Amino acid sequence: MRVRTPFAQGAALLALLTLAPAASAAPPAQPERSMPARLASRSLLLDAADHAGLAVAVGERGHVLVSRDGGKSWTQSEVPSRALLTGVWLHDALLGWAVGHDETILRTRDGGKTWERVRHAPEEEKPLLDVWFRDEKRGFAIGAYGLLLATADGGDTWEKRTVVEGDDLHLNQIAEAGGALYIAGEAGSLYRSDDGGESWRALESPYEGSLFGLLPLGDGGLLVLGLRGHVFRSDDGGKTWARVDSGTEATLTTGRELGGGKVALAGMAGVLLLSEDGGRTFRLRELEDRKATMAILPGSSGGIVLLGEGGVRPIEKPF
Repeated sequence: MRVRTPFAQGAALLALLTLAPAASAAPPAQPERSMPARLASRSLLLDAADHAGLAVAVGERGHVLVSRDGGKSWTQSEVPSRALLTGVWLHDALLGWAVGHDETILRTRDGGKTWERVRHAPEEEKPLLDVWFRDEKRGFAIGAYGLLLATADGGDTWEKRTVVEGDDLHLNQIAEAGGALYIAGEAGSLYRSDDGGESWRALESPYEGSLFGLLPLGDGGLLVLGLRGHVFRSDDGGKTWARVDSGTEATLTTGRELGGGKVALAGMAGVLLLSEDGGRTFRLRELEDRKATMAILPGSSGGIVLLGEGGVRPIEKPF
C-alpha cells in the first residue's frame, strides 16, 4: 500500500474536483447502480446538504448517504450511477439534486432514499462541481471549463449557458447572498448575477489563486476561501474585499455558519478554522488525523460533522 503525504492527499482531492475524467464509452441503456458498501460512511465524501432534520452526503462511486439524527447514523441510498458525485442541493425535506462527473445529474423526490438520473453526458468530458436551485423548478449546475447548465422544469431538461464570454475557467461553487447569485472558481475568478442567473459579470478578485468556497453570512457579509489558506470578506456585495487572517497555508474548501456568531471553515491537512464573531476573526485548530474536509454540517448538542477524505467525522466540541 502506498502511503501519501498530506500534500499528495490534498493534490489528489483537488484533482477530483477540478479535472475532467478521461473519455468514456457511450452510456449503457440502463445506468450502472452504485454498489452497497458496508463502510460507505468512511468513503470519500465531497459535499453535503441539510434541511429540516434531513442530511444528505455524496461522494465516490455514486455513494449517497442519508442521516436524520444529526449525523449520528447514516444509511446508503439506492443510486443509478457510479459517477463521482461532487455537489448536492436540497430544496426541502423531499426534493433534491446531486451532480458529478460525466455531467451526471440525479434527482430525489423522497428525501434521498431513491434517485433518478436526469442527465448523463460522458462524451462531453466535463465534470459538474456544484448545484443550486432557486425553487422547485429553476436551478443551475456548474463545473469544469466554464460549464453552466440551467433548468426551468425541475431538472427534466438542461440548457447550456455562458457565464462570461471567453472565460473557460473551472467554476467551483455557486451561492446566493443578499438576493444576488455568486460563482467562485479557478484562478481567482468571481462572478455575480443580479437577475437570477440570466446574465453574469466578472468581479474584481482579491486573489489570483483558485477559490473553492463561498459562504454567505447572516449579517450580509460574504466569505470566499481557497488556495494557501486565503480567506476574504466582502460587506458590499463583492465590490471590495478584505483579507481575513486564517493562520494557515493549507487550502480551504468549505465553510458553514452555525448561528450565534459561530462560523467554521475547513480544508486540507485536517485544518479547521473557528470563529465566534461572525467570521471576522478565526482561530486555527489542526485535527490529528490530518484528513481533508469537503463539507460541514451541524451536529447534535452543539457539535459539527465533518465530511471528506475520512468519510463522516463528528466533532463533539469544536468551540
